[in-house]
Amino acid sequence: MKLAILPSVVFAALGVLLGIGGTTFNYAEGLSYLSTDPAACANCHIMQPQYDAWQKASHHTAATCADCHLPPGFPEKYVAKAENGWNHSKAFTLQDFPEPIVITKKNADILHANCLRCHADLVHDQAIAYTEGAPRCVRCHVTVGHGEPVGLGGPMALRQTKETSEP
Repeated sequence: MKLAILPSVVFAALGVLLGIGGTTFNYAEGLSYLSTDPAACANCHIMQPQYDAWQKASHHTAATCADCHLPPGFPEKYVAKAENGWNHSKAFTLQDFPEPIVITKKNADILHANCLRCHADLVHDQAIAYTEGAPRCVRCHVTVGHGEPVGLGGPMALRQTKETSEP
């Protein structure tokens, strides 16, 4: 008799997990992240200042968030979207992201490659032949896509302020 209950418990647990997962996906507007619409990047309020600044920036008419922040090809674009989506949702849920937000090395590499892909005819050959430690485009052009770096003063900002102000 005990073995007959086991499948019911497993299916009930799976149903609860699927229900919670589906509700979370719907609440977080999960389908919008499969698009390349820049408004999807602002679904999460932490990105609103960057989205607002992009709307006023020089690249607004020429490039979207995906053009700069994702690899151009398939499947690399969707692998990066999935990885970033997981990392962003985890960081936002756990509130363990730095303020202002900081790009990861992997995403900075993608960004730099996309700068060079679009602007290769305008830059010197030494910039294209990127080597570790060489300056990146955003070192001098940090405000091109989003304007000045800003933060919302989240929990990590408070912690960072305390750490940097202590002797």
